[in-house]
Amino acid sequence: MPQLSFHSPVGEITVSEEDGFLVSVDWGWGQDQQKTPLLIEARNQLIEYFDGKRRAFALQLHLAGTPFQKRVWLEMQSIPYGSVLTYGYVAKKIGSAPRAIGMACRANPIPLIVPCHRIVSASGLGGYSGAGGVVTKQTLLDHEGWGSHN
Repeated sequence: MPQLSFHSPVGEITVSEEDGFLVSVDWGWGQDQQKTPLLIEARNQLIEYFDGKRRAFALQLHLAGTPFQKRVWLEMQSIPYGSVLTYGYVAKKIGSAPRAIGMACRANPIPLIVPCHRIVSASGLGGYSGAGGVVTKQTLLDHEGWGSHN
């Protein structure tokens, strides 16, 4: 599987492609470095995001997961840059439970682009499974200006 790694403000990131679709964004440096057009574009869009020049992504994604996870991930993609929704709100909207929403967030194969960091607890940030945990989540939300809204 072709991968391309780069440095970001939240650590090393690796994007991976399969059959012409972006299939994962992971923390750490990948082993199979290959510069495909899609991976170069994914890297460039993420760099633009971190540089404050991009608020939405335009990439061909393949999200492998259960039908429930895909519903949650689709909901995540509707949360605008700089905004958040709570686990409870998303759960109510799709007829589920907040804990199940959190588990779908944890299983998200394409974080940052599918912005699971934009789902928070009613009483705080909640968790984050990316490298750096909640510190990274707060960094991403601060980058998007969310902290200045609340």
